[in-house]
Amino acid sequence: MTERYVEVVLARRQVSCTARLLADRAPLTCEAVWNALPLGGEVYHAKYARNEIYTLLPAFAPAEPPLENPTVTPIPGDLCYFSFTGTQLGTSSYGYRSPVGARVVDLALFYERNNLLINGDQGWVPGIVWGTVVEGLDAMADACQDLWRAGALGETLGFRRV
Repeated sequence: MTERYVEVVLARRQVSCTARLLADRAPLTCEAVWNALPLGGEVYHAKYARNEIYTLLPAFAPAEPPLENPTVTPIPGDLCYFSFTGTQLGTSSYGYRSPVGARVVDLALFYERNNLLINGDQGWVPGIVWGTVVEGLDAMADACQDLWRAGALGETLGFRRV
């Protein structure tokens, strides 16, 4: 199989990085994401997981991928896939402006070390590692730090085929 790549973009900050899909480790997740590209939306910076940015999207896969290539300790450059129900993200403490629908997909980029996927409301939150950044992580990490300090309002996170 030919290797596939996606570009991860913070549009307003005009920064991007390139990631290779891990089709050998998460084939069903990679296929679901690839078939749905381009994807994107409002960006958020994690509260609990530390060095993570993500966007929330309506479920897009014909069938929810199984928990393949899971982690609770993502490393810099990991792209992770999470799936949540509206009730899991429905509390106001998460800060989402509108009610969350029946099933939501969280596509995330981890940009630095020392991440732990545990949530005070939910407990352990394993994610599917479906991609790894192969180019541009340093510039993206700088932009993510700026997003953390300066704010995410008006910024979007996008994923598209390369």
